[in-house]
Amino acid sequence: QVQTAASGGGLVQAGASLNLSCTASGRTFSWYATAWFRQAPGKEREFVSSISWAGTPAYRDSVKGRFTISRDNAKNMVYLQMNSLKPEDTAVYYCALNSRRFSTGTVNVNDYDIWGQGTQVTVSS
Repeated sequence: QVQTAASGGGLVQAGASLNLSCTASGRTFSWYATAWFRQAPGKEREFVSSISWAGTPAYRDSVKGRFTISRDNAKNMVYLQMNSLKPEDTAVYYCALNSRRFSTGTVNVNDYDIWGQGTQVTVSS
């Protein structure tokens, strides 16, 4: 079964940086849209960032200018560089893939059908 796997989370202080990584077995990221979502306790899963098959990025407003999504086609990895972290960024972060080839990045969680384990990000004030 194809799944994604996110890693790179941790416990940091406000203002610090983390770089999350995502792998996917059996899929080549460059053909598909990939997104990062996050879910804080008691809250719904929310869109953070996406990158289309063509490499076009998108971000939720609250992370614009602080987070950067990127993809390394040679390594088949997707990254989320998170700078200037805030306590409100605390959540489990998931990466998800839209298994339709040449898919564009969207904010809708239901557009992504391949998920896997998330990684916990905790930002202390």
